[in-house]
Amino acid sequence: QVQLMESGGGSVQTGGSTRLSCIAAKYTQRNVCMGWFRQAPGKEREGLAALHLDGGSTYYSDSAKGRFTLIQDNTGNALSLQMTNLEPEDSGTYFCALQPGCVGLGPSPRVPLFPYQGQGIQVTVSS
Repeated sequence: QVQLMESGGGSVQTGGSTRLSCIAAKYTQRNVCMGWFRQAPGKEREGLAALHLDGGSTYYSDSAKGRFTLIQDNTGNALSLQMTNLEPEDSGTYFCALQPGCVGLGPSPRVPLFPYQGQGIQVTVSS
C-alpha cells in the first residue's frame, strides 16, 4: 500500500513563505507522478502542481504559477512544495498525491485521477 508522509505547514503571515514536504513509500509502479492539492474550507479540493518523478514537465495551476515551486530531492521519491508570497486565500489543508500512469496533469493536475493522497496538513495565512 502506497504511503505518503507529509510535513511542514503551520501558520504564516501574509507575504511570507513556507515549504511542505512529502515522502512517498511502498510504491512499486513505474511511470509515477506526484503532486500537491489544496482544499480550503467549504471549497472543493484543487490541484496545484504535479510532476513526473522520472523527469519531464512540471504543471502548475493558475493559482500556483509564479509563487509555488515543486522541488524533487535526489532520492526521487520526495517532493516539496515551496510557497512564497502567501495570501490569506492560500489557507487550507494541503495534500500530497501520487498517481501511477501520469495522466491528467495539465493544464493543472486533476484531483480524481490521483488515487493516493496523504492525510493533509494545515496551512494558515494570517493578515
